[in-house]
Amino acid sequence: MSAELLINVTPMETRVALVENGVLQEIAIERTEKKGLVGNIYKGRVCRVLPGMEAAFVDAGLDRAAFLHASDIAIPQNDNGDHEAPREHISNLLYEGKDLLVQVIKDPLGTKGARLTTHLSIPSRFLVLVPNSGIVGVSSRIEGEEDRPRLKALVEQIASEMDSPHGYIIRTAAESASEESLRRDMEFLNKLWLCIKDNHQKVQAGSVVYSDLPLIQRTMRDMVDEDIEKIRIDSRETAQRMISFSQSYIPGLASRIEHYPGERPIFDIYNVEDEIEKALERKVLLKSGGYLIFDQTEAMTTIDVNTGGFVGHRNLEETIFKTNLEAAQAIARQLRLRNLGGIIIIDFIDMVHDEHKNQVMSALAKALEKDHAKSHISEVSVLGLVEMTRKRTRESLEHILCEPCSVCTGRGYVKSAETVCYELFREIMREARQFDVKELLVLAAQSVVDLLVDEESASLAELQEFINIPIRIQVESMYSQEQFDVVPL
Repeated sequence: MSAELLINVTPMETRVALVENGVLQEIAIERTEKKGLVGNIYKGRVCRVLPGMEAAFVDAGLDRAAFLHASDIAIPQNDNGDHEAPREHISNLLYEGKDLLVQVIKDPLGTKGARLTTHLSIPSRFLVLVPNSGIVGVSSRIEGEEDRPRLKALVEQIASEMDSPHGYIIRTAAESASEESLRRDMEFLNKLWLCIKDNHQKVQAGSVVYSDLPLIQRTMRDMVDEDIEKIRIDSRETAQRMISFSQSYIPGLASRIEHYPGERPIFDIYNVEDEIEKALERKVLLKSGGYLIFDQTEAMTTIDVNTGGFVGHRNLEETIFKTNLEAAQAIARQLRLRNLGGIIIIDFIDMVHDEHKNQVMSALAKALEKDHAKSHISEVSVLGLVEMTRKRTRESLEHILCEPCSVCTGRGYVKSAETVCYELFREIMREARQFDVKELLVLAAQSVVDLLVDEESASLAELQEFINIPIRIQVESMYSQEQFDVVPL
């Protein structure tokens, strides 16, 4: 597999595109004015405890109070490694005015504030430090039967030699790392934790104690592996800075970073801009002629699979099976590309044979293996639906680049001109009964006025005769189709 990272840098925003075999797979965007908060550590202060929800709101200095659930509160451990007391109630853990060190695990999404945890973790290239836990874990993506125990034993040995009380999670990138690299990573993380503790003592509640790396460095740390052949950056200054960063923290990566000097925009090389535009549309076309429909709501995302213009060559069941197989691949890519998370419901076309269902589910699971976000897929339900979850930490592509339609306010549809006409008639009746007026002026959108003077002209004349008041109509070009005013004169 050939993979490249294309990085577009401007003063306003940074965009990172992961391209595999010439096809865009992931896009990450960070705007200067709206940087992500995930990974940041704050000194927070509990401002409200909600016993009925087993949660609390914490003032961490953000725009909105952040949410901390009881399950995300670290419990001190005794010498046996057991929790000192069962988690009976959040009131036993927190009280209003209590200061605590918290980390953002989910950015504010829509109207919801950030999600917090006191289970702190600080990542580096090969390890993730878990303060004062003393436990060493291994990433589930490292599957080698010999590698897992070898790496765990090696990290435990280094931690013992350094007399470190902390726990560590061994990341996927550490699979081929040397002992020296792991030791250097551990030393760096231990020093960083001492700085965080020192900052925590100095700052006031509502202050940042530690900020995660900017998008480009974060990408280098988390996403770059042996499969990435080139990292092209269209800013010479940023490219030089990233080479220096890599030489210090990821030495083997520096040779793959290069400045892109071309006059043609870097994202035009693989039609990235076009793919971003397509990722904002509801409808995704499949090569076979079928298509997918994505509907993203606050509660969940639904995906509908349709055969469309694909008629197949053998029989209906074979046509459905092939469409669903292609859809499984496309859905996995779109989930990464659109950064969709939370609950996802997939409505595959109904299949009769269990073998076909199993193959489609296997294809979906295999396609999701490349995804950096954790996901969980259930079996096909009795209604023929596939329920899955995908870890959501940052805003989706749609939420970053778009805002709710000012006309439909996010509903996705507007009232028909006919419906607005009838609402307008009712409002005229209301005005005529309430006020003693000589004339009524109706202000409405062009489409509504066209209907009033054409198909509904007879109804308007009857209404005017009934209320015995002249009605004057005027087009208001700034009004949407749903807007109108009835003004008494």
